[in-house]
Amino acid sequence: MRPVEFEITHICRQSGARTGILHTPHGDVETPMFMPVGTQATVKFISPEELYDMGAGVVLANTYHLWLQPGEDILVKAGGVQKFMNYHGPMLTDSGGFQVFSLAKLRKIEEEGVSFRNPRNGDKLFLSPEKSIHIQNCIGADIMMSFDECIPYPATYDYAKKSMERTLRWAKRGKDANQRPDEQALFGIVQGGDYEDLRDYCAEKLVEMDFDGYAIGGTSVGEDKPTMYRMVKWSQEKLPFDKPRYLMGVGAVNDLLEAVSMNIDMCDCVLPTRIARHGTLMTSEGRINISRPQYRDDFGPLDPQCDCYTCRNYSRAYLHHLTRAKEGFGTRLLSIHNTRFLLKLMEEVRQAIKEDRYDDFKRQTLASMKFDERGF
Repeated sequence: MRPVEFEITHICRQSGARTGILHTPHGDVETPMFMPVGTQATVKFISPEELYDMGAGVVLANTYHLWLQPGEDILVKAGGVQKFMNYHGPMLTDSGGFQVFSLAKLRKIEEEGVSFRNPRNGDKLFLSPEKSIHIQNCIGADIMMSFDECIPYPATYDYAKKSMERTLRWAKRGKDANQRPDEQALFGIVQGGDYEDLRDYCAEKLVEMDFDGYAIGGTSVGEDKPTMYRMVKWSQEKLPFDKPRYLMGVGAVNDLLEAVSMNIDMCDCVLPTRIARHGTLMTSEGRINISRPQYRDDFGPLDPQCDCYTCRNYSRAYLHHLTRAKEGFGTRLLSIHNTRFLLKLMEEVRQAIKEDRYDDFKRQTLASMKFDERGF
């Protein structure tokens, strides 16, 4: 019995997209799903109780940030991240790799791991596959991620190959280091840049290691949409059909819908709260910026098709005022809307799959929204 079990419940006859249930120690969650990101054991501006009430299932926490503050010892004393932040649903931790590798001028990659400087105080730090898994064991989330290297785009074939091979060695080391294999699931991460043979090979070798689930990494790092979709397609083709698939760092509407078409079960992104801080909102008609002058005297709801707390209680004019006045309450209301918007979108996705009309739903949804080059 694995700590996390995946059950496929329906395959859409029109599209081949699927619904499922992820059974975890902290409850069952329907897939496909969007997972809000709680970097430092908090989703910015939204309480855990509100997340639960708006239909969030799995919430992410960031290994790197929780390691630096408050420290893994505090998470152990608290009884795990769920008790620490009072979130009663399932949680997932990333490996910390993406954050470390983004410190390009402060880190050094070696076979044993990565040496880097703490950007807060300059202290020397070292993160290895074993250390990453140890920290995640201490944090105690239901799902952990293997330590991998997220390479930049574009990258040469030689660099991508060497990095992918090291990622595989790190995946094996991390799996061997897991001290709680019966309590916490561990996912392997497919890398290989924009090279089909490298992604095929990486997926095949990870499957041989028999992880609880599989993630697709190295996307949303500057490549265009066709390139990203190509990398996802290559990665998922070699993965077992009966295990969960997680596309990392994706939250734009068109990307989510495309991912579902490729049998991706889980996606996450900081997008909803990040763009809210700048007055940007996802709506049923597309992307808007509430700080623009046309909303100054618009007393209608933000999105008539949305059922979130913000749309039920506040007008566009009021949200415009709060945003222009740089009031924290405005950022909070916009964050609530954007997060609930994506959670509701995935509820509608699941319903369309169950009713064997996902292709129609995807086409109609994309046609109703005005997208810019970023896709939201």
